[in-house]
Amino acid sequence: METSRLPLEQLEQKFTEIKPPMSRREASIEATRCLYCYDAPCIAACPTSIDVPTFIKKIATENVTGAAVTILEANLMGATCSRVCPVEELCEGACVLGSDHKPIEIGRLQRYATDHLYQKGIMPFVPAPANGKRVAIVGAGPAGLTCAGELAKLGYEATVFEKSQLPGGLSTYGIVVMREPIQVSLDEVDFIRQLGVEVRTGVEIGSDLQPDDLLRDYDAVFVAAGMGHVPDLDIPGEDLTGVTEALSFIAETKLAERDGLERLASIPIGRTVVVIGAGNTAIDAATIAKRLGSERVVIVYRRGEREMPAYEFEYAFIKNEGVEFRFLSQPIEILGEKGNVTGIRCVAMELTEAGHDGRRASRPLPGSEFVLPCDQVIKAIGQEKHLALYRSFGLELERGYVKVDEQFHTTNPKVFAGGDCIRHTGEAMTVTATEDGKRAAKSIHSWLENADAE
Repeated sequence: METSRLPLEQLEQKFTEIKPPMSRREASIEATRCLYCYDAPCIAACPTSIDVPTFIKKIATENVTGAAVTILEANLMGATCSRVCPVEELCEGACVLGSDHKPIEIGRLQRYATDHLYQKGIMPFVPAPANGKRVAIVGAGPAGLTCAGELAKLGYEATVFEKSQLPGGLSTYGIVVMREPIQVSLDEVDFIRQLGVEVRTGVEIGSDLQPDDLLRDYDAVFVAAGMGHVPDLDIPGEDLTGVTEALSFIAETKLAERDGLERLASIPIGRTVVVIGAGNTAIDAATIAKRLGSERVVIVYRRGEREMPAYEFEYAFIKNEGVEFRFLSQPIEILGEKGNVTGIRCVAMELTEAGHDGRRASRPLPGSEFVLPCDQVIKAIGQEKHLALYRSFGLELERGYVKVDEQFHTTNPKVFAGGDCIRHTGEAMTVTATEDGKRAAKSIHSWLENADAE
């Protein structure tokens, strides 16, 4: 493999945000299009229940700071969600103007307001006086940071423990630069810190600190560890040079965006890249490969086009990038010479009848093997669960996820959980993780107050 063959100026252009920020005039014009609906469907479509008409009305009346406060009262990760939320499926998809006209660009208006507040360095919240209670949060992703921020506003001493060197979770490491620059995530972390939250990075629970330490030293624990590494394919050739996994590949471009274009230009990229998987992470990895200068990028997926888990708008976007798809194809071996990837052997698949979950499985067709020549393979087949961490807290699991009740309480009376680690059904999105953190903070507050009363 070689490093990117594109000039730095071209790389910079390819790795800037896809949707540009709105100017003051653009935001004003767009805000005045809103009908300010009574019982607005956009509010119901937002998992964090942001009062969309109210914040848009404030933008229209030039109260941009007020608009940002309205957003952040409902969603402390409002700047991130304005960029990464599937608004086409959520608020904008529910806009009443969408059927006959163009829906309001709610996401970009939300970004306009939150960016304004961060650029001005405004802290609109005043935390309550310290109540003497301490809560430990495991994981500095959207769920953990939101829970910590909401607890700090209520007067709790909240400490977030993160095993990575940078906080922010997938917002920092796993969302492509073109959707969310790394600085947006880090600015949100600083905002949470300003509320009085301590964020300790490079601390792994189970290694640097034990669960018993947290259970002993804190009044409650919120587990928001998210998901782990991409699992192995368990096929021959995975140890060849040129095989990587999508999250580390994406993370390298995020860190390069922070450290400079030279680091971005130094990332190894194949001339022909095969991405295994068809979720949103696979789409992101394929986008990066193409924009780094790969001549050919092929996404290989064992099911069909209808079964792919990526959003429809992501699929449409990636096709415009020139990425190819090989559906109903299952990798069975990665081929190589002298330790380097030279191709990937696949077998054609056929779909079975739908199972109890409504999804159709796939099975190989005998004698249908074929080889795709390539010099890089990127695995994007989901993530492993932090099972050892969950069990170390004595938590009961359900289908590999932490079992919680409606108050996000686990089977350990002192432990709550939220985010991707509990989501065995429904969409795993930044905005749903944020809502988990917000609701869990309220539940922790209520539980500790009741414990004091008793």
